[in-house]
Amino acid sequence: MEIVLAYLGIALCVALSGIGSAYGVTICGNAAIGAFKKNPSASGSYMGLSALPSSQGLYGFVGFFMLKGLVVENINMLAASAIFGVGLAMGLVALFSAIRQAKVCANGISAIGAGHNAFGTTMVLAVFPELYAILGLLVLILTATSL
Repeated sequence: MEIVLAYLGIALCVALSGIGSAYGVTICGNAAIGAFKKNPSASGSYMGLSALPSSQGLYGFVGFFMLKGLVVENINMLAASAIFGVGLAMGLVALFSAIRQAKVCANGISAIGAGHNAFGTTMVLAVFPELYAILGLLVLILTATSL
Protein backbone atom coordinates (compact mmCIF):
# COMPACT_ATOMS: atom_id res chain seq x y z
CA MET A 1 0.00 0.00 0.00
CA GLU A 2 2.80 2.41 0.87
CA ILE A 3 4.57 1.92 -2.46
CA VAL A 4 1.33 2.56 -4.35
CA LEU A 5 0.74 5.77 -2.39
CA ALA A 6 4.27 7.01 -3.05
CA TYR A 7 4.11 6.21 -6.76
CA LEU A 8 0.71 7.89 -6.99
CA GLY A 9 2.29 11.06 -5.59
CA ILE A 10 5.06 10.91 -8.16
CA ALA A 11 2.57 10.27 -10.96
CA LEU A 12 0.45 13.25 -9.89
CA CYS A 13 3.53 15.45 -9.81
CA VAL A 14 4.43 14.58 -13.39
CA ALA A 15 0.89 14.38 -14.77
CA LEU A 16 -0.53 17.58 -13.32
CA SER A 17 2.52 19.67 -14.20
CA GLY A 18 2.51 18.22 -17.71
CA ILE A 19 -1.19 18.88 -18.15
CA GLY A 20 -0.66 22.46 -16.99
CA SER A 21 2.12 22.97 -19.49
CA ALA A 22 0.16 21.41 -22.34
CA TYR A 23 -2.89 23.49 -21.51
CA GLY A 24 -0.82 26.65 -21.08
CA VAL A 25 1.08 26.26 -24.32
CA THR A 26 -2.17 25.85 -26.23
CA ILE A 27 -3.64 28.99 -24.64
CA CYS A 28 -0.62 30.92 -25.90
CA GLY A 29 -0.65 29.13 -29.25
CA ASN A 30 -4.25 30.15 -29.84
CA ALA A 31 -3.38 33.77 -29.06
CA ALA A 32 -0.33 33.56 -31.31
CA ILE A 33 -2.38 32.35 -34.26
CA GLY A 34 -4.78 35.25 -33.85
CA ALA A 35 -1.98 37.77 -33.43
CA PHE A 36 -0.09 36.37 -36.41
CA LYS A 37 -3.00 37.29 -38.65
CA LYS A 38 -2.65 40.93 -37.57
CA ASN A 39 1.12 41.20 -37.32
CA PRO A 40 3.10 38.34 -38.92
CA SER A 41 6.45 40.10 -38.42
CA ALA A 42 6.42 39.44 -34.66
CA SER A 43 6.15 35.64 -34.88
CA GLY A 44 9.41 35.19 -32.91
CA SER A 45 7.94 37.08 -29.96
CA TYR A 46 4.78 35.00 -30.16
CA MET A 47 6.72 31.75 -30.09
CA GLY A 48 8.98 32.90 -27.27
CA LEU A 49 6.04 33.83 -25.07
CA SER A 50 4.13 30.69 -26.08
CA ALA A 51 6.96 28.48 -24.83
CA LEU A 52 7.07 29.90 -21.29
CA PRO A 53 4.33 27.71 -19.74
CA SER A 54 6.19 24.58 -20.84
CA SER A 55 8.69 24.98 -18.00
CA GLN A 56 6.23 23.79 -15.35
CA GLY A 57 6.13 20.38 -17.00
CA LEU A 58 9.91 20.28 -16.71
CA TYR A 59 9.65 21.01 -12.99
CA GLY A 60 7.38 17.99 -12.64
CA PHE A 61 9.97 15.91 -14.46
CA VAL A 62 12.67 17.13 -12.05
CA GLY A 63 10.33 16.18 -9.22
CA PHE A 64 10.08 12.67 -10.63
CA PHE A 65 13.86 12.27 -10.57
CA MET A 66 14.08 13.68 -7.04
CA LEU A 67 11.40 11.34 -5.66
CA LYS A 68 11.83 8.07 -7.58
CA GLY A 69 14.91 6.98 -5.62
CA LEU A 70 13.01 7.33 -2.35
CA VAL A 71 10.48 4.64 -3.19
CA VAL A 72 12.00 1.45 -1.86
CA GLU A 73 10.49 -1.91 -1.00
CA ASN A 74 10.38 -1.25 2.75
CA ILE A 75 9.14 2.37 2.61
CA ASN A 76 7.15 3.37 5.67
CA MET A 77 3.75 5.07 5.63
CA LEU A 78 5.13 8.42 6.81
CA ALA A 79 7.61 8.63 3.93
CA ALA A 80 5.02 7.41 1.42
CA SER A 81 2.53 10.00 2.66
CA ALA A 82 5.16 12.72 2.39
CA ILE A 83 5.97 11.72 -1.19
CA PHE A 84 2.28 11.62 -2.05
CA GLY A 85 1.62 15.00 -0.45
CA VAL A 86 4.56 16.82 -1.95
CA GLY A 87 3.92 15.26 -5.37
CA LEU A 88 0.28 16.34 -5.29
CA ALA A 89 1.20 19.82 -4.07
CA MET A 90 3.89 20.28 -6.71
CA GLY A 91 1.58 19.03 -9.43
CA LEU A 92 -1.26 21.36 -8.47
CA VAL A 93 0.97 24.41 -8.10
CA ALA A 94 2.56 23.73 -11.48
CA LEU A 95 -0.83 23.13 -13.10
CA PHE A 96 -2.29 26.45 -11.97
CA SER A 97 0.96 28.32 -12.45
CA ALA A 98 1.20 27.23 -16.09
CA ILE A 99 -2.41 28.16 -16.82
CA ARG A 100 -2.16 31.58 -15.19
CA GLN A 101 1.21 32.27 -16.80
CA ALA A 102 -0.29 31.37 -20.16
CA LYS A 103 -3.06 33.89 -19.68
CA VAL A 104 -0.50 36.62 -19.01
CA CYS A 105 1.49 35.56 -22.07
CA ALA A 106 -1.62 35.33 -24.25
CA ASN A 107 -2.55 38.90 -23.36
CA GLY A 108 1.00 39.99 -24.17
CA ILE A 109 0.84 38.17 -27.50
CA SER A 110 -2.43 39.91 -28.30
CA ALA A 111 -0.91 43.29 -27.40
CA ILE A 112 2.11 42.64 -29.62
CA GLY A 113 -0.22 41.59 -32.43
CA ALA A 114 -2.05 44.89 -32.03
CA GLY A 115 1.22 46.75 -32.56
CA HIS A 116 2.27 47.50 -28.99
CA ASN A 117 5.82 47.00 -27.75
CA ALA A 118 4.83 44.62 -24.93
CA PHE A 119 7.35 41.77 -25.16
CA GLY A 120 9.62 42.85 -22.30
CA THR A 121 6.78 43.79 -19.99
CA THR A 122 5.03 40.50 -20.69
CA MET A 123 8.20 38.53 -19.96
CA VAL A 124 8.60 40.29 -16.61
CA LEU A 125 4.96 39.78 -15.66
CA ALA A 126 5.04 36.14 -16.76
CA VAL A 127 7.86 35.45 -14.30
CA PHE A 128 5.60 36.01 -11.30
CA PRO A 129 3.37 32.92 -11.77
CA GLU A 130 6.51 30.94 -12.62
CA LEU A 131 7.93 31.82 -9.22
CA TYR A 132 5.27 29.74 -7.50
CA ALA A 133 6.09 26.68 -9.58
CA ILE A 134 9.75 27.17 -8.63
CA LEU A 135 8.78 27.44 -4.96
CA GLY A 136 6.73 24.25 -5.30
CA LEU A 137 9.76 22.49 -6.76
CA LEU A 138 11.92 23.86 -3.95
CA VAL A 139 9.54 22.43 -1.35
CA LEU A 140 9.65 19.09 -3.17
CA ILE A 141 13.46 19.11 -3.21
CA LEU A 142 13.67 20.05 0.48
CA THR A 143 11.18 17.33 1.37
CA ALA A 144 12.98 14.73 -0.74
CA THR A 145 16.33 15.52 0.85
CA SER A 146 14.85 15.30 4.35
CA LEU A 147 13.40 11.80 3.85
